[in-house]
Amino acid sequence: MTGPAPAIRVLLADDETMIRHGVRLILRYAEGIEVVAEAADGRQAVELAAAHRPDVVLLDIRMPGCDGLAAIAPLLALDPAPRVVMLTTFGDDDNVVRALREGAAGFLLKDEGPQELISAVRAAAAGDAVLSPGVTGAVISRMLTAGPPPGTPADDRIARLTGREREVLAMLGEGLSNQDIAARLGIGTGTVKTHVGAILDKTGSTSRVQAALLAHRTGLTP
Repeated sequence: MTGPAPAIRVLLADDETMIRHGVRLILRYAEGIEVVAEAADGRQAVELAAAHRPDVVLLDIRMPGCDGLAAIAPLLALDPAPRVVMLTTFGDDDNVVRALREGAAGFLLKDEGPQELISAVRAAAAGDAVLSPGVTGAVISRMLTAGPPPGTPADDRIARLTGREREVLAMLGEGLSNQDIAARLGIGTGTVKTHVGAILDKTGSTSRVQAALLAHRTGLTP
């Protein structure tokens, strides 16, 4: 018999004690989620992530000393790398854009409800993007109008993909989850994960969000 799936291991990094306390309480009673460590700044978050190997890091953007933005790259350099979700406040679009360009899996507003927080952790662990609906449109628009990051031209990166991978990339641009893509294409979620991994590798994207932006820039997603 197959046993229960292992719990999603979460590291929480925020300099505000009350925020950490509130998030910890919410996740404590969520089935299949375990908070394994807490940090008060980005440097400590990286050290604890190396020690505890979390699946998901909830990382505050603004912290004294080493902030969340500075911690993204060293967190993603870990092996295995955790999924990094930025905790932010409304109106911090510029820093959110920077975080997504650095490879964060998404962002969550601090005033989101308990269920949104739990769903975000599960989505990140499953490899899906996490984007708070309240500010997603503004952030994506800003990233698109700012132009692509330096590197290989977008069309050249798209040319490396197979036909099926282009289909999946277009659906990433629509914001679909792996489960939604699997249902639309009539394939398994494991196959979708394989396609997404190949897309990220071939296009040099560090997150689904970056891949989704590439789909928009190249016209795969209107």
